[in-house]
Amino acid sequence: MRFSVRRFVTLLAAAFLGMAAPYAAGQEGDASLDKLRLPGLNEYLPPQNRSPLALEEMGQVTLSAQLTEEAGEIPRGLVWRVFSPEPDRNGKLPLIATAQGGTSVLSLSPGSYLVHAAYGRAGATKRITVGSEPKSERLVLDAGGLKLDAVLSGGVRIPHDRLRFSIYEAEPEATGERPLVIPNVKPNAVVRLNAGTYHVVSTYGSVNAVIRSDIRVHAGELTEATVEHRAAQLTLKLVREPGGEAIADTAWSVVTETGEIVRETVGAFASMVLAEGEYTAVARNRDRIYQSDFTVVPGRNQDVELLPDDLVEAADTLTD
Repeated sequence: MRFSVRRFVTLLAAAFLGMAAPYAAGQEGDASLDKLRLPGLNEYLPPQNRSPLALEEMGQVTLSAQLTEEAGEIPRGLVWRVFSPEPDRNGKLPLIATAQGGTSVLSLSPGSYLVHAAYGRAGATKRITVGSEPKSERLVLDAGGLKLDAVLSGGVRIPHDRLRFSIYEAEPEATGERPLVIPNVKPNAVVRLNAGTYHVVSTYGSVNAVIRSDIRVHAGELTEATVEHRAAQLTLKLVREPGGEAIADTAWSVVTETGEIVRETVGAFASMVLAEGEYTAVARNRDRIYQSDFTVVPGRNQDVELLPDDLVEAADTLTD
C-alpha cells in the first residue's frame, strides 16, 4: 500500500481541527481544511550533494644507501629517520617517519626533509626535496667494519668473558678527553663505523691490564685487529704453610712500585689480572699485617702465598 506524504498531512490536519472543535463553534471540518495553509512538502527526500574530502597529495621517495660510491646497495641492517628541517619550540628537529631494513620506499608530503641513514655506528645525513613525482635518493655512508680481539704473549688466547674493548674518537676534545663512540665491545664482534681513525682501549680483567692503540677503519672493508696483552692471572692467599689452606676474612691490597694501590678486596682468595711488573701484596687478618713482593710475568698465571714469615706487624701470633 502506498502512503503519500500529502495524505499524511491531510489526516494530521483533520485530527488537529477535530481536537480544536469545542473551542471553535460554528466551523465545519471540511471547510477548515480549505483554509489551512501548509508549506510545500516533497514526498521523497531530495538527494544531497556530497563531495569526497580532499586528500593531501603525497610524494613517493625511494631511499637506498651504499658503503662507498662503487659498492652495491646495503640490503639490510639500515635504520632510516626522516626529520623536518625546521626545529620545534624545544629546538629539536621533529621526527616525521622511520623505516628499517635495506632500500625503503616512503610516502611524504611535498616539501624539504633531512634524511639520516644509520648502519650500526656508521651514518650519513642528506637534505632531500619531495614533490608530486616519485624519486630516488641515495646516501653514501663512507663506512667499513672493525673486528677486535686480543691475545697474551706467545699467542695464548684470552677468555672472552674477561676481555672488553671500548672505541673512542681519535682526537681529544678541549678538555683532553676523547669522546666515547662505543663501550664494552665484545671480542670478534663486527662494529660498523664511518671510515677514519679510532682510539681503541682493550681491557683484560678489571684492574690495570689495559692496551691502547689507534686503528684505522677503511671504507668498504672489514678491518681486523688483534692486540697483545702483557699480563697474567694472579691468586693471592694467606696461609700458615706453603700449599696450605687459605685463611678467610683477609683484607687485601695490591700496590705498584710507585706506591699506587691498584686493587683492594676482602676474602680468603684475591684473584685478579695484573699487567706485567713489580708489585707488593699486603694482607691484613685480625690485628696482623703481612707483606710480600712479587713479579708478574706476561702469560704466566701463578699463586702468590703469604706466610707467617711475611708478618710485618702483629700483637699476637697467627691463630684461627
